[in-house]
Amino acid sequence: MNSINIKPVILATSLTKIFAEEKFKVEVLNNINLSVKAGEMLAIVGPSGSGKSTLLHLLGGLDNPTSGTVEIDGVDIHKLSEKNKSVLRNKQLGFIYQFHHLLPEFSALENVAIPLLIGGATPSDAIKKSRDILALVGLDKREQHRIGELSGGERQRVAIARALVTNPKCVLADEPTGNLDHKNALQIYELIFKLKQEINTAFVIVTHDLMIAHKMERVLILEDGKFIEKP
Repeated sequence: MNSINIKPVILATSLTKIFAEEKFKVEVLNNINLSVKAGEMLAIVGPSGSGKSTLLHLLGGLDNPTSGTVEIDGVDIHKLSEKNKSVLRNKQLGFIYQFHHLLPEFSALENVAIPLLIGGATPSDAIKKSRDILALVGLDKREQHRIGELSGGERQRVAIARALVTNPKCVLADEPTGNLDHKNALQIYELIFKLKQEINTAFVIVTHDLMIAHKMERVLILEDGKFIEKP
């Protein structure tokens, strides 16, 4: 038999998120269904307030849905304890943000090694893997520099290396180049495309840049908490 049932890396089913404050309720996401395949490049676009960042938070287990499920490699992340949720995130997911959230007191190498050390790797293994991934993003000669000594584009490369160092099934990126100029933004996306081909990690990227979005394999438009068809 040639047909093999391959589970999606991320499967969101009937995902709804309602924020309630006193007597007001705001439905941010309404019955979202989403499947992300291994190695897929997916862009999610939409106006401000459409629920893009909220969706990424739910997919990554950083927030709980009002209803619906999110499976990461077949495991419902929102049914896990906080400890097991953190373990799953550490091993299966990578995160990249508009503001890199790197630790300024540490070097680029130390920042990248942190997820591995949290996951239980020995310091020697963590350093070796971190050096390898920093070389892959072109920062092998900058690994001992502290974050304040790096340019904006270099910092975001460190953030990408940190997201990829655990060999995650999927990277969730929230406006990963929103803090960069257009030239640096294009360089970062070219790097992401190159890395995807080399390591086959799926990328789900929230972006407001339609030119960048249309370079992806698939584009979904989120508006008023729902995916809409492309015009």
